[in-house]
Amino acid sequence: MTGVEHLAIVAAGLGAGVLTSTVGVASLISFPALIALGIPPVVANASNTIGLLPGALSGSFGYRRELRQVSRPTTIAVVLTCAIGAIGGAALLLALPPGVFAAAAPWLILFTCLLVGVQPWISKWLRSRHSAPRETRTALTPTTTFFAALTGVYGGYFGAGAGVMMMAVLALGLDLELRILNALKTLSLLAANLVASIIFVFGADLNRTAIVLLAAGSVAGGYLGAHIGRRLPSTLLRVLIVFSGVTAATLMLR
Repeated sequence: MTGVEHLAIVAAGLGAGVLTSTVGVASLISFPALIALGIPPVVANASNTIGLLPGALSGSFGYRRELRQVSRPTTIAVVLTCAIGAIGGAALLLALPPGVFAAAAPWLILFTCLLVGVQPWISKWLRSRHSAPRETRTALTPTTTFFAALTGVYGGYFGAGAGVMMMAVLALGLDLELRILNALKTLSLLAANLVASIIFVFGADLNRTAIVLLAAGSVAGGYLGAHIGRRLPSTLLRVLIVFSGVTAATLMLR
């Protein structure tokens, strides 16, 4: 790769890091960039997952204030659920043809965008069906755990839009502020990417140059994105999540 191509990958990593901590569609920038440079899809996917790991780490660190507002059992449950799901997703990437799961990804992203968009009305409707006051939901239910695990599987396999999916799952299952859910989402993606990265290091073909360059950009972008995400109003953040998810799905359907 040339020097210009190196800079392009660093820039893609920076943008992906910002998106990891804000709207959760980091691979919308970085994965196509690697493909455009001629890297084979599976190699690009595995290298992208490892390269964006520092961005998720710095983003989670940037959200440490919000993460302190989540109970430790809930945080541990989300992290373990996504990590375990990512094991299955990474195994699928190495075992199945590259296009099998990716073919369903645009429709999954569109569905989760719908969930994010209508979540306030769904929550209001659910509350209206209870005649007695209901306790605030701060722990994962079995249903939320199941869908969080599925999101972990998707994150381990492909990952584009996994943050959008996780935001939808957490928003429907927990009664927490959106900025706190965003922090928890970022941490869950870190867990999924970490587990998948370990598997890819030992079982996948990788482009190490791309990994280093993506990591250099994403570590700064993840921390910057956490500060951006903290200051965005909840309504604006929800709109950006839906818009980014629809954009990702549209590009993947082309």
